[in-house]
Formats: sequence, structure tokens, C-alpha cells
Amino acid sequence: MSDEPAVLTTKRGRTAVLELNRPRRRNALDLQDRRDLIAALDAAAQDPDVVAVVLTGAGPMFSAGGDIRSMPTDPEVARVRLRVLTELVNRLVGGPKPIISAVEGGAFGLGLSLVAATDFVVSSRDARFAASFGRLGLVPDTGLFWTLPRRIGAARAKELMLLANDFTAEEADAMGLVTELVDPGSAVDRALDLAERLGQGSPAMYAETKGIFAQPEQDLASVLESEAEAQVRMLATDYFSEAQERFLKR
Repeated sequence: MSDEPAVLTTKRGRTAVLELNRPRRRNALDLQDRRDLIAALDAAAQDPDVVAVVLTGAGPMFSAGGDIRSMPTDPEVARVRLRVLTELVNRLVGGPKPIISAVEGGAFGLGLSLVAATDFVVSSRDARFAASFGRLGLVPDTGLFWTLPRRIGAARAKELMLLANDFTAEEADAMGLVTELVDPGSAVDRALDLAERLGQGSPAMYAETKGIFAQPEQDLASVLESEAEAQVRMLATDYFSEAQERFLKR
């Protein structure tokens, strides 16, 4: 086990940058690494000075996935590991603050699951992706069955999962997985630009919007009810009052 922290956290203005810090194994994450990532996400979520989060990887790779050497075959141990993954994806999808993936090199297996669970994806043009679980005879996890179809459609998601082929950043962009393509080496800088823009908005609105997207009930009636309740809360915020006043002065 490395003495280095699994996740490095730095503050850039109102943005928390979380950097996966296992470059010697291409940021493949073991169980403790995943727990450390959950802790870093919780700290960012609870920090009132943080409006947005950038998630990236140290070295040339975003994440090669799970650390194969640490994967258990004992069912009870495996269930513990998978409960941690459930906690992790719930933080990414349902957390109150927008999360931007900054991808250099590539995202494979668990790495792709992390990317698909974030709100925005900035990727270098030379990055590659794969739902590579099938190469090991495993099914995708960390919510990929939920997140990937919502981004690219069920048919394409099934194709990527069953074939487990690499695909390029350009292909990921055409599918709708990637928000923006950038030159190699500039993904974090562009993600920080996007985070700065988010910093000008309403944190309460971000939390409410992410909450509605993440809620289990996605039928029309449930969403309409959630919209109405959220809007009542938003109309009572100082952010809206100040925006309304600025509008009326124009």
C-alpha cells in the first residue's frame, strides 16, 4: 500500500480539484482508494466555499479502472466492495455540487463508470475509453448500467458493454458521453474554466437540479411534483431576489 494519499485535493478559487493519485498503476483504484475518494467528495460537498468539483487523474491516465490485484473472489468480501461502489456513485450522481471530469489518456472500466457519473466531461482529443469489464468476464458496475444509457442511449451502451472495445474521444463526443474535446494536456484547465462559470450560479439550484435528475421516481407526475417543490424553495432564496432586482432595474 502506498504512503501517498489516494486522492489529492486542492482548491482553485471556488473549485475543489480531486486528483486520483495512483499513477504507478495508472490510477487503478483498490478498495481503500475508493473509500478515500468518497471522503474527498464528502469534504467538497460539505465545504461552503466550494461550488464545483473537478475530478482528474495524476500522470498520463485518468483511470485504468479497478485494481485487478485486489479484486476478491469471496462473495462476502465482494459484497462489501460493491457496497462501497454504491456509496461512491451515489456521491457523484446525487451529490449537491456539479462535478466535471477532466480526462487525459483514457478511462477504462471503473474509470469509465466514474466519468459517466459526473455532470460534465472534458476530454483530451487523444483519450480512449472502454467499458472493459467484459474482458475479465465481469459485468459493469459503479452504476454504469444507469449512467451510460442516460448519456448515450441503451442500444449503444449495451454494445459498448458487450463488446468491451476501446473507443476514441471523438467517438465518445459523437455519442454524447463527452461535453467538450480539448487539446491534449489542457483538460484540467478547461474544466477549471467551466467550474469558474458554474461558480457564478446558484449552488442551491445546482443541488436541486442534480437531486431531481437522481431521484428514483422519474415518471412525469413525480418529476412535476419535485419541480414544483424545488421551485418554491428557489423563489425564496436571496439569489433569486437579487437576480429579480437586477432584471427589474434594466
